[in-house]
Amino acid sequence: MTQEKIIKLSNGYFMLFLLLLIIVGGIFSLVNSIILLFIALLVTAIITIPGFFLVNPNTSKVLLLFGKYIGTVKENGFYWANPLYTKKSISLRASNFDSERVKVNDKLGNPIMISTIAVWKVKDTYKAAFDVDNYENFVRVQSDAAVRKLASLYPYDNFEDDGKAEEITLRASVNEVSEALEEELSERLEMAGIEVLEARIGYLAYAQEIASAMLKRQQATAIIAARHKIVEGAVSMVEMALDKLNKNNIVDLDEERKAAMVSNLMVVLCSDKDVAPIVNTGTLNH
Repeated sequence: MTQEKIIKLSNGYFMLFLLLLIIVGGIFSLVNSIILLFIALLVTAIITIPGFFLVNPNTSKVLLLFGKYIGTVKENGFYWANPLYTKKSISLRASNFDSERVKVNDKLGNPIMISTIAVWKVKDTYKAAFDVDNYENFVRVQSDAAVRKLASLYPYDNFEDDGKAEEITLRASVNEVSEALEEELSERLEMAGIEVLEARIGYLAYAQEIASAMLKRQQATAIIAARHKIVEGAVSMVEMALDKLNKNNIVDLDEERKAAMVSNLMVVLCSDKDVAPIVNTGTLNH
């Protein structure tokens, strides 16, 4: 037997009724001094009692007979089986796993701290019981290995000064990264009969030794991007102003005056502080 086998056993309540009849018969034989019958019924009762067991909702019992796999009982209820069966309980409930934060390098070699949260449950009791030594510990170890591999496949974030834009990053592409992590975990845990219901990154941050430097880099990138937009807008506004002045014949500016006007407008529009302009009350020539 190399795969899970679902079996149905005798109803425990029926066997319990028979046990009560055996006990009543034993009492009757003892009262009437039928010693041999009493001993036989007593031995039968003692052998019968270990065969009773319960299967609670979302749990299972794996049955073994002298090391041989007999089958698995998944349907909840009260049962009786061969008293010589060894019964091993395996939970079928969904379980949460929150891994420890581990330090790994992302695709660009930056050290980061990362952890994963996984929701899983046992799907194949035979694999969980016999194909791995301890399936719960197997989940922990393989989850740690999966998140280490995932972190090495993607960069933490994109930076414009890198010159290489990644489509998927650990910080921004939450759905894509979660799908990749779930797929990786499912492949690793399949041999243990584990079904991964959900997997996602629980914690993500730069390692302490570079966190401050990377924060400054992010701030610098944001400032540069903002300045780029401001300059683009300022150039557009200056160009529009010159076109309007020329089209409406408001004032005739030579190249030197145009350069001065462009310079002043760019200072006013691109400055990050309020500008105090100097008003010329004379003519353009003074």
